[in-house]
Amino acid sequence: MKYSDPITRQIIQDDKWFTISNCLTFVRILLTPVIVAAIIFKYWYLAFYSFLFASATDLLDGYLARLLDEQTNLGAMLDPIADKIFLISTFSSLAFLDSPFFHIPVWFITLILCREFTIMLGTFSIMQANIKIKINPTIWGKLTTFFQIIFIAWIFVCYFFSWVPSKTYYTLLGFITAFSIISLVQYVSLGIKYLRKEI
Repeated sequence: MKYSDPITRQIIQDDKWFTISNCLTFVRILLTPVIVAAIIFKYWYLAFYSFLFASATDLLDGYLARLLDEQTNLGAMLDPIADKIFLISTFSSLAFLDSPFFHIPVWFITLILCREFTIMLGTFSIMQANIKIKINPTIWGKLTTFFQIIFIAWIFVCYFFSWVPSKTYYTLLGFITAFSIISLVQYVSLGIKYLRKEI
């Protein structure tokens, strides 16, 4: 059977889909509604440990795919989507709460949503144009994701110990905002180059 959609064709080329790394990626997606519900209903320890476990799958899936030589097109596409679902949902759930320990601004959530939507739209546009690329996060993209995870974990710790370090909080928020913007500019620049077939 022939598939006209270039994304489907790439996934079909995989030797197997149910690899250890892909299963870890699916676990991260499945844990996301658990984290969201736990935050909303204020089961903080469940939310925290589920978040830590989901974060660990993010660190392990790519590493295991390379270590076990199980890199797949499905995994390369699914991993960044899982990250976006996981982090956006967690940030949005925290923003939903009225907590004296932290306040996730609406503008920050809007920035994250716009960033992720732009990156995903650009990636699918390139793939639909049948331009062959290797989907790998840039160093700025990796750092942005890493610091977002650290920031959320730090928010949980502040809640557990009843800390209200407002200066540190807004410094970190500004830091992550800067990384998010820089990585977005880098991805957009790479996307334009791919579409122009300059690289």
